[in-house]
Amino acid sequence: MATLLSAAHPQALWRDYLELTKPKVVVLMLITSLVGMYLATRAGVPWTVLIFGNLGIACCAGAAAAVNHVVDRRIDAQMARTHKRPLAEGRVSPLAALTFAMLLAVVGLALLLTFTNPLTAWLTLASLLGYAVLYTGFLKRATPQNIVIGGLAGAAPPLLGWVAVTGHVSAEPLLLVLIIFAWTPPHFWALAIHRKAEYAKVNIPMLPVTHGEHYTKVHILLYTCILLAVSLMPYVIHMSGLLYLVCALGLGARFLRWAWVLYRDSQPHAAINTFKYSIWYLFLLFIALLLDHYLPFNFMT
Repeated sequence: MATLLSAAHPQALWRDYLELTKPKVVVLMLITSLVGMYLATRAGVPWTVLIFGNLGIACCAGAAAAVNHVVDRRIDAQMARTHKRPLAEGRVSPLAALTFAMLLAVVGLALLLTFTNPLTAWLTLASLLGYAVLYTGFLKRATPQNIVIGGLAGAAPPLLGWVAVTGHVSAEPLLLVLIIFAWTPPHFWALAIHRKAEYAKVNIPMLPVTHGEHYTKVHILLYTCILLAVSLMPYVIHMSGLLYLVCALGLGARFLRWAWVLYRDSQPHAAINTFKYSIWYLFLLFIALLLDHYLPFNFMT
């Protein structure tokens, strides 16, 4: 195994393999997974589930990301945002990356089966395959709705965290999935507008390429309205209280403002700024859910 991982290129370093896992994306996924775990209980999450459950989810997410690097290596080499990735520059070979991905997937599933429960492991495997095979291997190149359809795989972490603690699926974690599912299109389409020329160059049918920027901006605005409505549902079903409601309204209103700025093209660099804000939005929204759940006082009506 070590020979396969080192045979790719004499300059391949551990940082190259870490980059294959898309660590920044995995960290955001783990935050939502952690929130899912802690929202599932008030009694505290067992340390074995907390550590090894999240490690297993992270390994599987990293495996899916590594497969994405392999499949996209040729288009990555032609895009400014990705041309320095390990496979695009030849620092890691496709065989080594796939071997690394397989190793991560096996370790991740083993950890989940050992320290959480089978349902968590199988849901994580389904998410891995959804991203690595369905989205990366097919949807990304097949339809401008790739992000909408494939976004379900990336929305799974809070459900995985919840199920790791409880052992079953319920309405609350599915609502968390729905929030991320609604968040994904405006988040990624904003980046797609910013990188429109690069996606067109490599023939990836992102919405701004196939339908134009105005059409995409309209849909970003519509999906942001949907996201705002969906984000209020935890309060509606008494999953959270007034603290979360105030935060969701404030964060959602600012997201809607950025979507409007992008639609009106009233500020320079609106697309990339909308994309950057969307990351903070999701992070802060889930932190608000967690704070609302554990504060000693309850504003819920």
